[in-house]
Amino acid sequence: MRPAVVSTRSAERFAERARAARNLARRQIAYVVGGTLLLLGLGYLVLFSPVFALDPARATVTGAGTVVAVDQVTAVVARHEGTPLPRLDVGRLRAEILQVPGVRDATVSRDWPRGLTVALVSREPVAAVPEQQAPQGVAAVGFALLDQDGVQVGRTDKAPAGLPVVTVPVDDPRTLQAVLSVVRQLPPALAAAIGGVSAQTQDTITMKLRDGVNVEWGSADETALKAAVLTALRASPAAAGVHTIDVSAPRMPITK
Repeated sequence: MRPAVVSTRSAERFAERARAARNLARRQIAYVVGGTLLLLGLGYLVLFSPVFALDPARATVTGAGTVVAVDQVTAVVARHEGTPLPRLDVGRLRAEILQVPGVRDATVSRDWPRGLTVALVSREPVAAVPEQQAPQGVAAVGFALLDQDGVQVGRTDKAPAGLPVVTVPVDDPRTLQAVLSVVRQLPPALAAAIGGVSAQTQDTITMKLRDGVNVEWGSADETALKAAVLTALRASPAAAGVHTIDVSAPRMPITK
């Protein structure tokens, strides 16, 4: 008789290999299914569950200054309450915050797991401009408070002690911008010493210091140099008792 083509031992090996292949396939399928379920679970956890949902109580607002009402900013943030941070459109939220009165700029960043950090740049007043007429509902004219860009950020009935009063021709934005450009570049100590600023044109800016000295400033050019020269002259004993300091040509200042 002829021997069997496949021996008993060979058949066992083939069966074992088949079982191993089936087990490997099952494990691979289990890994794929498990990985898919894990990704779906993580996706739900991150994008839809309340674990990373925005909580307005955990939002931090800085830089409000003296103008911005923080509660108005937090009210904007509260409109997005419950939105998971990964899905939160911080660009849109920033645009909404920029609409809050007094906000000049803003940076919004996520503060994991459920908070936000909002860093504001407020429109701080740098000058007071006499009003041409009283606003509606106000009995008398006062002063409009302007920031460095000429945007009104408030008003007051009386000239504020810490801000210069700016007088320029009505409806002359270029002259106003020239004056504000000078004011915002002044060193704090010098800015605090200014009681008023006036100009008929962009090139005829004059200042009245709180100690009574008049300053002929000229244009907004070379403001840093003019400020340094004026500061040095005011500190010099030789300038004691002068009534006028002309720094319109800062390399050849004149005292009277």
